[in-house]
Amino acid sequence: MKFSANLGFLFADRPLPEAIHAAKAAGFDAVECHWPYAVPVAETRAALEETGLKMLGLNTSRGNTSIGENGLSALPGRQSDARVAIDEAFAYAVGLAAPAVHVMAGNTSGPRARQTFCENLAYACDVAGGAATILIEPLNPYNAPGYFLNSTEQAAGIIREVARPNLKLMFDFYHIQRIEGDVTRRFEDLLPLIGHVQIASVPDRGAPDHGELDYAFVLQCVRKLGWERPIGAEYLPEAGTPPDMAWLSKYKAL
Repeated sequence: MKFSANLGFLFADRPLPEAIHAAKAAGFDAVECHWPYAVPVAETRAALEETGLKMLGLNTSRGNTSIGENGLSALPGRQSDARVAIDEAFAYAVGLAAPAVHVMAGNTSGPRARQTFCENLAYACDVAGGAATILIEPLNPYNAPGYFLNSTEQAAGIIREVARPNLKLMFDFYHIQRIEGDVTRRFEDLLPLIGHVQIASVPDRGAPDHGELDYAFVLQCVRKLGWERPIGAEYLPEAGTPPDMAWLSKYKAL
């Protein structure tokens, strides 16, 4: 199996180009990130070319984090800000030939929020065209209280309503286990809608080698269902220590 290092969490104590080199040295097959915008795209691209790694995706801006914003695209009345963030993310992704952009919904609720999110997702899909997949991700209420998108059922309904072939689900086993459980059956049922997969241990969001999910079993199920793309390692390494990569060689051999 192949794995991608999420540089929002892994090697986050160093500049993004250095983190890309660290991911290569650790044995990852690809990288992904959260918000790379402080780093000129040319510097990120150079690090990718030097390592031979591909940047799989990045997120749209959260907005004003000082007031708790966590995305803009489902916020009624913020359409212009949301579309600026979408354009920014897509431009950066194009500069790296990254195949996906995660459009963050934000903290809100209700039918107006759903309509706003659907309209902004349609815009994002049309801007991306055939160049990129647009991803949406349900987040659990423990880590992201108040986040608009909070279940796979809700996400699947929005994907079907927007009805764009390049709109897909980010299936993060950590979040889905904390929201709903029954993760392997949900993965199988939702597989036609899934555009990217992420993992972390539950409930501590550490390395995927402990906790209530047996990833040796989970990842075998994923492989048997035909998933061949890199799986994103989006987990929090133990503070003050280098990330423990013992799990990586074990799961790559599955």
